[in-house]
Amino acid sequence: MSLDCRLWGKAAGLGKNALGTANTHPLICHLLDTAAVAEVVWDELLTGHQRSMVTEALQVTDAQARALAAFWAGLHDIAKISVPFQLHSGGPRAAHGELLAQELTGEPGYGFDVCAAQDRQSHEAAAHWWLAGALRDAGYASSGRRPQSQLSHALAQLLGGHGGHYHPVVRHKDLRSPVARHPGLGAGGWEEQRRIHFDEVRRVVGADPVPQGRMTPGAAVVLTGLVTLSDWLASIEGEILSRLRPERWAGTPEELDSYWKIARTAASRLVHQADLLGTGFTRPPQPVQGGSETGLEASVAGQLPDLVTEYGPGMVVVTMPPSEDRTKAALRAAGVLGSAAEARGLFYVLPTGSAADSQMTQVHAFAEQAMTGPRRSLLLHSSSRMKPAEAAEQWARAGAADGVSAEPGEAWALAANSWLNSHHRALLAPLGAGTVDELLQAVMPVKFNVMRLFALSGKVVVVDEAHARGVWGQKLMLRFLEWAAALRIPVVLAATAADRSVDAMLAAYRRGAGGGKEPVVQPRRTPGWSFVDALSGDRHLPRQPAEVVRAATLDIRVVDGASDGEIRALVEAMVAVGEGRAVVYRSTPEEAIRTFRQLTQDQPGLDVALVHEQMPNKDRWRRLAACRSAFSADGGATGPSVLVTTPMLEHVRGLHFDLVLSGPAPLGRLLARAAQSTGGRPRLVVLRADNESPLDDPALVRRTDMLLGAGRTVSLPEGLPVLLDAVYSEDLVQRLADPRARELQQLDNRRTVQERRADGTAGWLAVPGPRELDGDLGLLSRDHPGTTPDLLSSVLGEEMAHVVCLYPLHQQGQTVRLLEEGVLERKLELDSKRRPKPGQLVPYLIPVPKRLVEAVKGDANGQWRGTAALTNVLRLNLEEEEEEGAWVHTSAKCRFRLSELGLEIDQLP
Repeated sequence: MSLDCRLWGKAAGLGKNALGTANTHPLICHLLDTAAVAEVVWDELLTGHQRSMVTEALQVTDAQARALAAFWAGLHDIAKISVPFQLHSGGPRAAHGELLAQELTGEPGYGFDVCAAQDRQSHEAAAHWWLAGALRDAGYASSGRRPQSQLSHALAQLLGGHGGHYHPVVRHKDLRSPVARHPGLGAGGWEEQRRIHFDEVRRVVGADPVPQGRMTPGAAVVLTGLVTLSDWLASIEGEILSRLRPERWAGTPEELDSYWKIARTAASRLVHQADLLGTGFTRPPQPVQGGSETGLEASVAGQLPDLVTEYGPGMVVVTMPPSEDRTKAALRAAGVLGSAAEARGLFYVLPTGSAADSQMTQVHAFAEQAMTGPRRSLLLHSSSRMKPAEAAEQWARAGAADGVSAEPGEAWALAANSWLNSHHRALLAPLGAGTVDELLQAVMPVKFNVMRLFALSGKVVVVDEAHARGVWGQKLMLRFLEWAAALRIPVVLAATAADRSVDAMLAAYRRGAGGGKEPVVQPRRTPGWSFVDALSGDRHLPRQPAEVVRAATLDIRVVDGASDGEIRALVEAMVAVGEGRAVVYRSTPEEAIRTFRQLTQDQPGLDVALVHEQMPNKDRWRRLAACRSAFSADGGATGPSVLVTTPMLEHVRGLHFDLVLSGPAPLGRLLARAAQSTGGRPRLVVLRADNESPLDDPALVRRTDMLLGAGRTVSLPEGLPVLLDAVYSEDLVQRLADPRARELQQLDNRRTVQERRADGTAGWLAVPGPRELDGDLGLLSRDHPGTTPDLLSSVLGEEMAHVVCLYPLHQQGQTVRLLEEGVLERKLELDSKRRPKPGQLVPYLIPVPKRLVEAVKGDANGQWRGTAALTNVLRLNLEEEEEEGAWVHTSAKCRFRLSELGLEIDQLP
């Protein structure tokens, strides 16, 4: 029996021929396409560390590993030679409507019974089941007593995971006859064709060597990423159309050899067009000879290069209050680590999307100095996830609209139609800024979690405010750091002060690198830093900065009066002097809008700005860019000026104020806001009577209030660790009178229960560490009962929805919907199924907590639900309210009001 090229591998999006019959791409061609791309990915995309993880694990040379990786990538879809796939109802059809593969069923060898047609096993899972035996028969190491200890099974499980998750271990009794358990695989000609395709891919690629090593977690991540990425690139429909075979093409060995040359040429073009290649790190600059090494950046620059030269890349932890100095030190460390690791990119991680937006300027300024090649950049957080390139482009335009030198600008942003411009592929972009949940999903059992690990394994990862996401986030961060060390990912962590959580992160990276279990301690002196190498897990404590740069005394004052009155009084005092810059933090967008209106009414000549999360993306980006210009160290605000905002701004860097006003909050959050007050005596005023944020822990808010009393002064930065320790101290309870002590103890007990529950849930939900897999990759995709999207969202933070508001335009008896009021050019464009292209919505999305809009029905979603990217997009058709001249949408439980100040949501009785 010769190879049957009628067995199809790709058909969707390939159109029809002149006779009306669907075009198909033979399966053997798709397998060779993928193998050819894998060669280019191995040569040009993988770093030296990634390749060495494979060669060391499998005990093969680099050339042998390259050929084997291409061969294995070429096997990923071999189980498309199965009854359910070839004959599924959505398959390619002839002009008269019959499935093209139907002709096979009448030929000898292709028969099957009803059980085969009803087998619901996916082609990915079927590949796992069939390849375990096929690779064993090909001589791959299978001497272990358990399937997961055998290389043949490990490779089969890996290839079966190319669809985004691995499948459970296949036991020995099932490996002997997989068709008996899954008749859809088909016997006779089906089995023979799988063997022929297997042998032909191996022959054409030239992958004769049989590896004698074993599959390690690091090698599994790299190979999974290589196979999946190669499949994605080889499946680009427009490129497949250029390689369709003529009608009488038979797939003879000579024709396959000829096609292999075509596939290799196309593979190089595919990878080079995908915006993946060319980015690297320059050699870090030498410290200035004779310069004084007093600051954190100077200490890192003077000592880290020698440590990395001696021990190799690893993790650097810097502890210092949030500031531009700390960011510069963290990025300097990233440059040293990236150069040593020959990394191909950088991912900068922050707690919030607004902070990630604002940090892009400094990240790109760093990349301009420290990185080479095309530095294509993406934003990656909840507001940009659908189309990261559109988000980056619109962010750049928003900055330029306010006269600000836009970053990333046209040279940085990917094209809107870039292949990388999608959620699952975005982390592969060479340069990115995003939120910590994008990182933590790499160690949660979500689809394509291992692709996240693969994408990060070729980069330097910088995590700013590493423990800003609560207990669940901290637990998952520890698991990520274990994997980061095992994958030799260079990491830089930046934290406000050293504490037990920072020590735990050091220990996690050390554990992942194979270091000992004895406790490690980050220097308590602030600023300070330490280094753990990824090769041995040893910790290296460098010489700490000799003195503190920019020491200051933070003046904290707590006032009891009504918050509106206190804000008014403080602003009036600033106006009377004729200078000064202040920021006012309110607990919700609605409170911020109300304060903004009050201030503009009371002080007509005062420069008042507003920014909060419930603004359309483009408006929020534009206002953040304006804030960055007006409130930078040498910003344009000259007279008295006030910025009104919400907690979304507390992690935004580069803003400088003379005075920070805030409602009650946990001490850590207050100190993050206070860090935006600069000068020798920064000032923070806490408005005790203001509303607390519903997301803040009441016990920590109460403890903070008791600790601060009427106010206090704090020496910066050395006084911060002492103050942070004091807020958790048991002495705080013991000093209180009985009623207050009992009340605080109850709040503490509630917080302890919640933290333990969160810690347990996060530990249960996190994937196993690299040393806990025991050869079973399926544990990285295990599906716990109760693992719902809501649970995943709650671990990553409050679940968000996105609102898009549509304005009516009445034309010729019909109503069309506009994305901008009165702007016909911004008409909502719908496809034949009445669904929009997600990219056009990105600038107009408004992120809101999902709890506020869960009850909204009717026109909110409708036909959009069929597009995965639009599942959490809430469509609101607005109507003009004549009395106030506002645009509103009223549902059974909510009233939405949109103005130039953003979206206000009122809960109706």
